[in-house]
Amino acid sequence: MDMRIALVPGDGIGPDIVREAVRVLDRIGEIYGHGISYTEIDAGGISIDRNKVPLTPQALEKAAASDAVLLGAVGGPKWDAMPGELRPEKALLGLRSGLGLFCNFRPAVLYPELAGASPLKESTIAGGVDLLVVRELTGGIYFGEKGRSEDGQSAYDVMRYTAGEIERIARKAFDAARIRRRRVTLVDKANVLETSRLWRETVSRVASSYPDVELDFMYVDNASMQLVRDPSHFDVLLTENMFGDILSDEASMITGSIGMLASASLREDSFGMYEPIHGSAPDIAGKDIANPIATILSTAMMLRYSFSLEKEARSIEEAVERALADGVRTADIAKDGEERIGTAECGDEILRRLV
Repeated sequence: MDMRIALVPGDGIGPDIVREAVRVLDRIGEIYGHGISYTEIDAGGISIDRNKVPLTPQALEKAAASDAVLLGAVGGPKWDAMPGELRPEKALLGLRSGLGLFCNFRPAVLYPELAGASPLKESTIAGGVDLLVVRELTGGIYFGEKGRSEDGQSAYDVMRYTAGEIERIARKAFDAARIRRRRVTLVDKANVLETSRLWRETVSRVASSYPDVELDFMYVDNASMQLVRDPSHFDVLLTENMFGDILSDEASMITGSIGMLASASLREDSFGMYEPIHGSAPDIAGKDIANPIATILSTAMMLRYSFSLEKEARSIEEAVERALADGVRTADIAKDGEERIGTAECGDEILRRLV
């Protein structure tokens, strides 16, 4: 298979971690006989410095011409004083909207070797944590009509969804569940919100096309409690934009290691943008300190969801698992007394375990 990947290293540690992810992708190409070509794109603060805007039309065109996008991180204090429309983070919004990315996959996995980093007690995580939050990205209250009264003493934000918007992300969630543990939990507030009742109706209809996947329902307040009471209950959590924003952050904290978590933003076809959930950490940029594992795991998601290469994706994930089991630790995940290695050496250790 030939793969055309747009690289968006971005700011801070972005170039450091993307470099290691590319090394892993190249090795996968060698092992499994795939051709991989890259186009590098400026976005974020680096684009502001070079082009006066966080994302140029030309950069968006290059991203759209690829099969998938791998992004490092954007932003940093250097650009904090920029006007809102010129902040580096606008590059992310521009890429998501310009590329039609409506579906966010945020996995939360607690590796046994890192269980001590979780804020939850040992008995709570004994069943393991391996869940996927599927969040709708382009609808709901964040994008609905909003405003204030003339006197400024009242305000409103409208949550609106169509059945079509719900159906397309529901299918993404059920397809993902089919290659996981075949269980989807729809998280909503159907006892109060009419939009949630439409979500239940639509998702239930989609579920009839997936008889091999179990569907259950949970109110968002209960889901937020169950995530910290028994995270092993969940496989795929499907939810709307605002609830997903909150729950995905909660789920990520359960693992206790933000440097380990990948994400994907997808559209209806196989195209996606893949990135770690952590920030740009400009204070450690170029110092060979950053943890590249989240970005490397993002490439595994890319192979799985954009290229349907499950074996290759698992090869990367298993290499990471073996490295962790063998004591490979960057500074952010090392305990006192454990040996700490740098960004490039971490990449070396994972490359050594790829088969």
